Parts: sequence; C-alpha cells; structure tokens
Amino acid sequence: MKITAVVASLVAVVCATPKVEIAPRQASGSLPVVSVKGNAFFAGDKRFYVRGVAYQPGGAADAADPLVNIPNLKRDVANFKKLGINTIRVYTVDNSVNHDEGMKMLADAGIYLALDANTPAFSLNRQSNQTLFQSYNENYLQSLFATIDSFAKYSNLLLIINGNEVINERNNTIAAPYIKALQRDMKAYISARKYRNIPIGYAAADVAENVDHQLKYFDCGPDGVRGDFFALNDYSWCDPNTFIGAGWDKKVERYKGYGVPLFMAEHGCNTNRRDWNEVASLYSTNMTSVYSGGLAYEYTTEANGYGLVSTTNGNVAPNADFTRLEAAYKKTPNPPGDGGYSATTTASQCPPASADWEVKNDLIPAMPALAKKFMTDGAGKGPGLGDNVTPSQYGGKSYSAGLVEMDGSAASPSKQGGGTGTSSGATKSSSAGSARNVVIAPFMAVFTIPVFITVGGVLAGMGLIM
Repeated sequence: MKITAVVASLVAVVCATPKVEIAPRQASGSLPVVSVKGNAFFAGDKRFYVRGVAYQPGGAADAADPLVNIPNLKRDVANFKKLGINTIRVYTVDNSVNHDEGMKMLADAGIYLALDANTPAFSLNRQSNQTLFQSYNENYLQSLFATIDSFAKYSNLLLIINGNEVINERNNTIAAPYIKALQRDMKAYISARKYRNIPIGYAAADVAENVDHQLKYFDCGPDGVRGDFFALNDYSWCDPNTFIGAGWDKKVERYKGYGVPLFMAEHGCNTNRRDWNEVASLYSTNMTSVYSGGLAYEYTTEANGYGLVSTTNGNVAPNADFTRLEAAYKKTPNPPGDGGYSATTTASQCPPASADWEVKNDLIPAMPALAKKFMTDGAGKGPGLGDNVTPSQYGGKSYSAGLVEMDGSAASPSKQGGGTGTSSGATKSSSAGSARNVVIAPFMAVFTIPVFITVGGVLAGMGLIM
C-alpha cells in the first residue's frame, strides 16, 4: 500500500511508543466460559452444544441493539427459558453503551451470546474491489475492536461472528481475503489486549458451488489467521423430511475431519409447516461428531415470515412454530459423553482457484497502518450505530492493485501489526511470524446492493457483513 509522508510519520510515532504491558483479564459472570477443544465447544469438561434462536427484533432494517432494551429483553428472556435454549444470536449491537444489565439477565437465565460484530455503517462492502478496498479501513476496525472491548468481560459471550453471508453467490468470492484479514485482525487484537481466547469465525451462506471452499479457506493457515469455528446458515431441511432425505448425512460425511467446531448459525426452512424435525438429528450422534448444534431462525416475526412470536404494542404472542420448537427441544436431549467429538486441531489446505473460487492465491490484505495503534492503545469509545462519516486513510483514492499491500499468507505464518492472535482451542498455539509483503493482481468485480434484504428467508447483509 502506498502511504503518504504524513501517514508514514504517524506510523513512526506509533512504532516509537513504548509497548504497554497489559495484565491478563478474566471474564466475569455466573456462567462458565465456553472454549474450543478440537472440533467442539466445551464448558469446562462438558461438551457444549449451541441450542438457541436468532434474536434481532425489528429485523436488520431497524438496526437497534436488543440487549439494551431491558423491558423487552426481560419479556423475551421468559420465552427463551420456556424454549429451553442456551444461546441467542444477535446481529447488531451498540458498542458505545454499557451492556452489563442485559448480559447479566441472559447469564442468570443460562443463556450465552453469539454476537455478530458488524453494523450497517461499519462493515465490508463487497460490491467491487473498490468498495472492499475502501471499507476495510481503520474506522471499521476501530468499531470491531470496540465491540470486542465491550463484550470481552462477559463469561456468557460465546463467540463473535466476523461476517455473515458476505459470499452468497457462486461468483462473488472476491471478498474472502478481506474476511480472512478480519479474522486475523480480531484475533490479534484479542491477544494484544490480553483477553481470554474468544472464538472468532464466519457464518456462511449454504452456496452449493463454494461453501466447501469457504470452509477450507477460513480454516487454512496458522492459528493467527484461521477461524476458531465455522458456522452455516442452512435451510436445506424442509419438513416433512428425514436425516437422509434432507441430505444431511452427506453433509456430515463431507465435513468430517475439520479441526474446528461447526454449527448452524441459522436453520428452519419455512416452505412448509415447520415441525422442527431436524432438531432430533442435529443433537443426535448422527451429527454430533461433526456439528455442535444450531440456532433456529428467528425469534420475532419480521417481513420474511420466519418468526416464532408476533409483537403488538410491545406484547409478544408465541405462535405454532414456537410451540413446535419448544416440543422438539424438550424431547431431544444432548447425547451422553462427548458426542463423538474429535480432538484434532489440524488446519485445512487452502483451496485452489477455480471458476467457483476467485481467490487467486493465499495472500490476505495487510492491516491498515492507522489501525495498528489500537493494539497498544486500545480501541477507545465505540462509534455506536451512527453513520461512518470519518474519512479513512484511503480518502477518495480509487482502487488499484498497487494500493493494496498484501501481508503474509493464509497458508503460512503472517506478519501482524501489534501482535499475533491465538486460537480459542486449548491445545492450539499461535505460529504466526513474519512474511514478505507481496502485491497481487485485482480480483474480478461483482455486483451487490449495499442495503439489507431478505433472500429466501435468510437474513443477509447485501454488500454488508451483517
């Protein structure tokens, strides 16, 4: 990346600043911390299965933080307890406010948080090489890091999702190196700030042509760049169906051998009546050697018609989908013991380029120079849910391959500003080192719409990571 003398001076000042030693920080809360061990989650010595719902009242268009609306959260926690869930997924939070009350309310109910770190204003824009180049900047990273700061102290923070369905078609994989750079940056920040090993990973659309490539790509490389888990938004089981009829037996076979947990970040096809028959398979030994549960989509009824409850004037009314999901969870206990998990932590081989995978090599963008100061100074106050109006270091520059500095490799140790991240697995250790900077040619541009829409009932940030 070409930098001006001003930017170079700023970087020099940052580099000259003495490194601040930070004492290791302990999580607080009434629930045990869940960590990664091999291809599964564990709470202490007990296997942990994600069993929950997606929770974003108002939908993506509202872009409100449901964890700070305490009256509504208290109302909804009562229904979470009735469902018997242990996790909710929240797609948008305000990183400028305190979440102690809401997170304690969840913890007291035995509920963990799967948190999407992006907001409509602060996220990758996958529309083209130009928009990817400009949206991956220090302002965006400051927002991500501030979200980590806001939630790292809570023991019931289960994991952080760094991107949701950014790749949602067979021919828009050009964003993959930027998504992987976010994995590296967030893991590096967690390590530099001495937080516990919070799992960081990606939630993928179930795109038949490239979902396997996505899993391999985000799982390849050293611990400092590979994901700690991989989640799938999977609507392939439409009732009435069976484990074999839905093709889930084939998915279990395909995903055997990966060294990170897999779970369903969204499931619940509504083409027909939702009897939630997939729940019995998802928490059976047919699947638990590979999958670690899932999240039913979704709690409130929005425009796409997937909700478990309807809301009127602040009141909620569970519908038949809610009742059937409650029954499915109640009659489906977790399997005994460890569910057949694998202790392997072996990384995948990065997938080769192909017609369905437009990543021409395994290099990923370097962290923006102006973001490296956050590693030692911290992110500061989060920007919240306001607009991203601060000019970035890229200003109005037009994209060109020569402006993108590629730092390290996804398949070998990579240099990381301010320190290297470690995986959340207890048996893993960072192997990040340094690597030569290389400039690569631009990728193929793709079309997207930089607003939120619903596609096939799946909540997807079109042009955004949400």
